[in-house]
Amino acid sequence: MKNNSSIKEFWPALRFVLIFAGVYFIGNILYGLYIEYYYPLADPMTIWVTHQVVFIVNLFGESASSVVSESEPIVYFRKLDEATGMSKTVLRVFEGCNGLNVVIVFIAFIVAFGGNVKRVMIFIASGCLILHFFNLLRIILLYYTALNRPHFFYYFHKYIFTAFLYLVVFGLWILWTRMKSKQDAAIS
Repeated sequence: MKNNSSIKEFWPALRFVLIFAGVYFIGNILYGLYIEYYYPLADPMTIWVTHQVVFIVNLFGESASSVVSESEPIVYFRKLDEATGMSKTVLRVFEGCNGLNVVIVFIAFIVAFGGNVKRVMIFIASGCLILHFFNLLRIILLYYTALNRPHFFYYFHKYIFTAFLYLVVFGLWILWTRMKSKQDAAIS
């Protein structure tokens, strides 16, 4: 009898972990199939994200362009050197830069934590837009890091800006848990 009460006691946490793992696993399988479908070329999301970043930096006076590789899953982020008229590659954007993996982790948590379906869907859509915005900001900052402080690029790419993006995810998770707690308290 004690085992049965232990399962009941831990069921909410176990349920969360199972749903999170299931959504995360399915999301990653679908993402992998999506990437493989376009291989050996870059996927449309990576191309779209790179085009957006180029558009934004050009608003700030840069002479940037993006070139989709015809043989690799890379989008080259290039800058025109106005003195020579030549362009040079500043960044190589791969599928991991498109932000979809971060979105999968975010969605898995929100779905696992649960809530009113309409509110969950609205929060997921809003969160995806916020994450997309911060991912664009991350790539813009990486562009300027590569241009101005290339010796810091690896560190900023691997650690600082990746941590920054996951802190945004964590902040959204906290916001969702607080919103849901208030909603649950109002219902009680």
